[in-house]
Amino acid sequence: MNTVTPPKERAAAPETAPASRRSLLKRPRQLWAVTGPLVIFVVMLAIVAGLTPTFLGSNGLTFIAAAAAPILLLALGQALVLNIGSIDLSNAAIAVLGAILLAFLLAPLAAAAPLLVLLIVTLFGAVNGLLVAYAQVPSFALTLGTLGIFQAAALVLSGSTTVYVSANGEAISALYQSGILGIPMTFWIGVVLAIVLWAGLRFTRLGLAMTAIGNNESGAIFSAVRNRRVKVVVFALSGFTAGLASIAIIAQSGSASATGAGGDLLLPAITAAILGGTSISGGVANPINVIFGALTVALVPIATTAIGVDAQAQNLVYGLVIIVVVALTMARTRGAVVK
Repeated sequence: MNTVTPPKERAAAPETAPASRRSLLKRPRQLWAVTGPLVIFVVMLAIVAGLTPTFLGSNGLTFIAAAAAPILLLALGQALVLNIGSIDLSNAAIAVLGAILLAFLLAPLAAAAPLLVLLIVTLFGAVNGLLVAYAQVPSFALTLGTLGIFQAAALVLSGSTTVYVSANGEAISALYQSGILGIPMTFWIGVVLAIVLWAGLRFTRLGLAMTAIGNNESGAIFSAVRNRRVKVVVFALSGFTAGLASIAIIAQSGSASATGAGGDLLLPAITAAILGGTSISGGVANPINVIFGALTVALVPIATTAIGVDAQAQNLVYGLVIIVVVALTMARTRGAVVK
């Protein structure tokens, strides 16, 4: 007996093959999103080890981890902000200002100084979030403005000189001088924070709300997500991670300067977040992969020196990495407009 295919089935049949092909194309991209940051770090480490065989045998991994610690802490905050479809250009400047405050406050306040600085810089981040969420100021423009404000505050507070820790800095410096498996505690703090943030993004209502806003803010609002409160929390967390980076800077150098250690961390932190698989357009972030992004960025100065490239070209490398990674990983759909 002859059967007639209903019109709906006839229309649907041709879509099966393209859909399956799209599914097959997504698998390598998904695999790369999970393993790509680790692969990039291992490849770069192998190149450096091949060009300078004594590097790994002379505490090279300790050096990389120490250099990566403040970058990692800032990149984790940046990844959270990027995940909601925003950007925080001020968090590196907040870290420098926090380090200067900490250098001043350690002598009179001792153990209370780091806690006070963490509170202050978290409030700085929260103010950024309040202005983005309630004043509807675009995050790029707002944080570009507050970047200048925090830089100016750091210059004025420090008198444009280096501020040294004069007393009570032993507990802070111990975070750099001691460690596990030869890796400083400043880096392990970033690792623990990355694991906590990874779990929070996947298993808490707040974390799921962050990703929902990054994927489709209008849809999140219709789903009863309190997007303004979430944005304030995310920017506050960015400020908090900047405060932890302040502690890492003081632990490593024992001093702070508006133009010294930490003053050039913005581009490396953004690069580390993107290398760690964070989507520049929002909705995708894996804090654990940001660890490998930060380690890779910390390797850049060593790698450029090993291949004979001038150290002044490091920012050129960071810029090229951002462009290439975003170009290769950004999802594109037919008819979509890339802004």
